[in-house]
Amino acid sequence: MSKPFTLGITGGSGSGKTYFLQGLSACFGSHEICLISQDNYYKPRDQQPIDENGIKNFDLPVSIDREAFLHDLLELKSGHDVIKKEYTFNNPQAETRMLQFKAAPIIVVEGLFVQYFEEISNELDLRVFIEAKDHVKLGRRIKRDQVERGYDIDDVLYRYQYHVMPVYERLIEPLKHHADIVIPNNSKFERALEVLVAFLKSRLRAVAN
Repeated sequence: MSKPFTLGITGGSGSGKTYFLQGLSACFGSHEICLISQDNYYKPRDQQPIDENGIKNFDLPVSIDREAFLHDLLELKSGHDVIKKEYTFNNPQAETRMLQFKAAPIIVVEGLFVQYFEEISNELDLRVFIEAKDHVKLGRRIKRDQVERGYDIDDVLYRYQYHVMPVYERLIEPLKHHADIVIPNNSKFERALEVLVAFLKSRLRAVAN
């Protein structure tokens, strides 16, 4: 088995990474691409750091089990499938699933810190940064956290102001200047997606030949 091509996608919370990934995944067969998300590598809730007001902060690098994240990425790059329990944050209505990541010729690693964690970044062949305006990201964050993660609006706004934006400005935004591709995602990204898909398909053809 030839070495898989590993793509890392990062950007601020609410930049549209998940939606972009859905569009990317839809262009390939399940045997061609594997998506692995940082969202399933958060440490347990009782190990999350707490801010000065007693609120758990999921938006710090220490919130992530980076050793497990790297281990599973290396397993996939070595051609081994990975089984991982889904992380459901604060939503008691969510049904926890066992996720299976199948090794594939294209591995896509997504998350806030995939380029910040040096050991993860070193495993990437291409680094993509997705950016969006602050008000756009906030709107998306409100929708996601209320619906998927069970937070009320006051909680979402508090976390965005005191957790999300400080970390983005200090740790994540500077990564944009080291990315191979920067994709604006304030409204649509179809052309950028087409370019990236065409490039990845050319990699697949090269491996097949």
